[in-house]
Amino acid sequence: MADELKKKYAEQAFSTLCAALDARQWNYKKEEEKLLVHFGVNGDDLPMKFIIFVDVDRQMVRLLSPLSFKMSEDKRVEGAVAVCMASYGMADGSFDYDISDGSISFRMTESFRGCSLGEDVFQYLIACACAMVDKYNDKFLALSKGLVDITAFAKE
Repeated sequence: MADELKKKYAEQAFSTLCAALDARQWNYKKEEEKLLVHFGVNGDDLPMKFIIFVDVDRQMVRLLSPLSFKMSEDKRVEGAVAVCMASYGMADGSFDYDISDGSISFRMTESFRGCSLGEDVFQYLIACACAMVDKYNDKFLALSKGLVDITAFAKE
């Protein structure tokens, strides 16, 4: 019984997520059996990719935006510092960093345990994630390419 209720909430969240993307008139690819959507957005500078997954077991929505580049090997320690600096001031979401390969992803989550999420929650998740990724992706890339150092990154 509990599993059926979890599945019901997850399917409702997925339906609301798709409605939010439809309201934006955005193109997206959905994998209904996995409760997963993929979409891309053109930012001010670099294109951004997003994956949103409705997790039945954890009763949460997980948004992930992997950046399209990796920190160069000689800048990985500075990359770790930069990711911490960027994430520190965020009210919602954070950047994840894998120092072993230099990959950076933005992540946000929202729980729907025992409740239904409205379309406005998804609009917020999408808008916030787009804003944060667009704000920092070019700065991380400039740091990776040596166009700025960590001091210049910190000033911005």
